[in-house]
Amino acid sequence: MNTRNIAIIAHVDHGKTTLVDQLLKQSGTFRENENVAERAMDSNDIERERGITILAKPTSIKYKDYKINILDTPGHADFGGEVERIMHMVDGVLLLVDAYEGVMPQTKFVLKKALEAGHKPIVIVNKIDKETARPKEVIDEVLDLLIELEADEEQLDFPVVYTSAINGTSSLSDDLSTQEHTMNPIFELIVNEIPEPTGNKDNDLQFQPALLDYNDYVGRIGIGTIANGTIKVNEMVSCVRLDGSIKKFRVQKLFGYFGLKRIEIEEASAGDVIAIAGLPDIEVGETICSEGKENALPKLRIDEPTLQMTFGTNSSPFVGKEGKIVTASKIEERLRKQAESDVSLKVEQNDQESFIVSGRGELHLSILIENMRREGFELEVSKPKVIEKEVNGVICEPYEDVQIECPEDTVGSVIEALGKRGGTMETMSNLPGIVRLNYTVPSRGLIGFTTDFMTMTKGFGILNHTFKEYLPKTQADVGERKLGVLVSMENGKATAYSLGALEDRGVMFIEPGEEVYEGMIVGEANKDADLAVNVVKGKQLTNTRSAGKDHTVVLKKTKALSLEAALEYINNDELVEVTPLNYRLRKKILNTEERKKYDAKIRESKKQEV
Repeated sequence: MNTRNIAIIAHVDHGKTTLVDQLLKQSGTFRENENVAERAMDSNDIERERGITILAKPTSIKYKDYKINILDTPGHADFGGEVERIMHMVDGVLLLVDAYEGVMPQTKFVLKKALEAGHKPIVIVNKIDKETARPKEVIDEVLDLLIELEADEEQLDFPVVYTSAINGTSSLSDDLSTQEHTMNPIFELIVNEIPEPTGNKDNDLQFQPALLDYNDYVGRIGIGTIANGTIKVNEMVSCVRLDGSIKKFRVQKLFGYFGLKRIEIEEASAGDVIAIAGLPDIEVGETICSEGKENALPKLRIDEPTLQMTFGTNSSPFVGKEGKIVTASKIEERLRKQAESDVSLKVEQNDQESFIVSGRGELHLSILIENMRREGFELEVSKPKVIEKEVNGVICEPYEDVQIECPEDTVGSVIEALGKRGGTMETMSNLPGIVRLNYTVPSRGLIGFTTDFMTMTKGFGILNHTFKEYLPKTQADVGERKLGVLVSMENGKATAYSLGALEDRGVMFIEPGEEVYEGMIVGEANKDADLAVNVVKGKQLTNTRSAGKDHTVVLKKTKALSLEAALEYINNDELVEVTPLNYRLRKKILNTEERKKYDAKIRESKKQEV
């Protein structure tokens, strides 16, 4: 059977996973009575809730006499490490763009990786049925982007399909009346435009894992495309390690892909996308070869982490009340297990009770925290911190390409806010009703910006960013919260009486009746200094009824924080306590008096520096 290996790339929310659903359904891969979930490729709970793809996943489709292996890639830059490695598994890409939004920063990021690997794109303009669709301008934007990314002549001569993935229709024309309920135009272009895998099954074996999976029974599983040769179950093979050493092992299991299923197979040959088990500590980029014929493929480059956080055991007075798993050894075991299958994640011991976890961005790390919380873990995490590097004797920090779309009347606030965060405007252009801004901003300047941005643009703004490069560190004080917080000075249950009396001091994060402890952050102050407050004090009752009418306390709405918002919100002297039931903000030093002494010492040292 002829084989085609392709990756499907797009910006977040342009309809990539929905399109794969339609390709699966219309290719006849499923039985007619088989129940297929919507967005079937997003198998992880968090992927389904957030509507984003986090894990790269292979699937396989039969079309006529062809087997088409499709890799659904993450659209978010935090998972760019996976995208880069996937490009070594495929021979072409489907580039999906929204018929209105057009080319976005993460599209650029992923497409750059594809062009560097020498792949020709097939461009799919999706959501063509939108009233605001502007397909001709979008194709021009794609062409401009390819020229900017230094595509060669063959890559610039790309075919285009116009689709509405949600309706399952497509055609080769941007005229809506030509849309038919079929995905055959896409299948035909894949078959005719994407080259066959170049490997030869009669040569010596070469297989390089580009992705990892983990299984409690067989350990690590390496996923990749066989470059040359044939491999069989129970065969003895050699693994050329990253340090050049050679390790021999027996192939325990081989897995292939059909539809959404991973199936056990006995044999696979050049061009097949497979998963291999047998070497419990297999690494991305190592080469599995025929025994005695070790010929390593070039190593794969893995993007370095740019952000780190400290994960520690919960040290609050509420430890163990809401979670089942609270010990440092269990947290370490879970983090090490995650690092087994996620090569972009690095875990180092910090002290007896905490670990430094480095990743590709806030989303990357917050999804790990969310998964641990759902599994019953209790932990406390610090504010995300960018990883600095020394380049030619100069301290450098990561910078990001930022693209913003916002209503015209909010542009002034956005420009002012980004200026304060060390941003440099690159371009500014007007689209109907909105303004598009392109900025270069230090990564730490974006920590905590999303929430402010949504408030500034009244929820109508769109913010996208992707890692650009390491540049000399800016001396500006960016990324710190400007306002102080209200910190509880007592343990107990919050009362409506106390909260009502404190309303003019700031915005509350807690409701009456909620348990609090000393050092817990209960609200945001309306001044730049922290304020210790008593939220558990009750009204003094007497046996004398006053002449005035009894009043019911009516409180303003509290400010609810999601996990990402909480991580962005805290300062360096604060932590987020994460349990299966709650997120709480707290000071690192819980005792009010000790905290005041520490703050006074810090202020004094700053004065002396000046």
